[in-house]
Amino acid sequence: MDTNINLNVFHSKVNLLNLDPKKMQLFLTSIGAKNFAADQIMKWIYNHNCYDFNKMLNISKNIRKKLNQIAYIKISNFSEEKVSSDGTKKWITSLNEQKIETVYIPEKKRSTLCISSQIGCALKCDFCATGKQGFNRNLTTSEIISQILQAKKKLKDKKLTNIVFMGMGEPLLNLNNVIAALKIILNKNGFGLSKRRITLSTSGIIPAIDKLSQKVDVNLAISLHASNNDIRNLIMPINKKYNIELLLNSVSRYLKNSNANRNGVTIEYVMLKNINDSIKNAEELAYILKKIPSKINLIPWNSFKNSSFTSSTINRINIFANILRKKGFSTTIRKNRGEDINAACGQLTGNIINRSKNHL
Repeated sequence: MDTNINLNVFHSKVNLLNLDPKKMQLFLTSIGAKNFAADQIMKWIYNHNCYDFNKMLNISKNIRKKLNQIAYIKISNFSEEKVSSDGTKKWITSLNEQKIETVYIPEKKRSTLCISSQIGCALKCDFCATGKQGFNRNLTTSEIISQILQAKKKLKDKKLTNIVFMGMGEPLLNLNNVIAALKIILNKNGFGLSKRRITLSTSGIIPAIDKLSQKVDVNLAISLHASNNDIRNLIMPINKKYNIELLLNSVSRYLKNSNANRNGVTIEYVMLKNINDSIKNAEELAYILKKIPSKINLIPWNSFKNSSFTSSTINRINIFANILRKKGFSTTIRKNRGEDINAACGQLTGNIINRSKNHL
């Protein structure tokens, strides 16, 4: 159900997983509950994994009765699991005829959950398998949040330390539902994660970046992938609408309002052989980022069926990285995880009925 619903008018039952903390409070007070009831119910859902109103014993019987009449808690369940030889796990959620994918990446000192925000993607980036699938629809807040709830259930006692919006879809083209999900993730009665442990990756939807900075503060990652507009126009059609200069200006505005990004924004740069990996490209990248506090993450391209691209060689990537480091940029090379189960960056496809006629 749309999170922007008028909570005083009920035409159907409300899935409480669609409500951010403020809307949860508005919903509950509208049926006669006290202000603190929202905190109590969020704790039951997100801390105790309780989805049965009748078991929420610190909620009055009268409110529990009303909740059973006008609300419910519905989780979208994982239907399939694939495990990589490196320990990475990919979970698949079936949503009617469609499927989305969620990836868990365990490491020694942290564990990261990569979640999806859309079924498919409208941006059609040439190097990304998701973009090649077309676009069907936005995920609801409950479908976004369900990925985290199900992952925590699967992981049991293993702690989930980081969440990244880097799965299927462009998060900022599903802005309202993503913001609602972020508020639940950040809230102490929700998942209670620090803003510095949440990263949202975007290809650069400028009006949405500006709006995001006014609503919630999390780590921002920019899918730049090119050192100039000619290359970015070629591999990322969105650049024809929001070019590099406009994008970096919006990043500067975001950073002025952000505490989460105190070490700078993350610049994501996929390494494509003979496309964007030359010494000149590295020098151009350093030049355009000289006024942007940033750390650069170079990503070896991960192959997928029917693509004409090839990943840059490790030697070329190292040369590229060293140029950036000599220019003063903190630069890392992403280690491929889950490639053998198509769970690596740019490989997520799910199962999508393409309902998009026009792309941005």
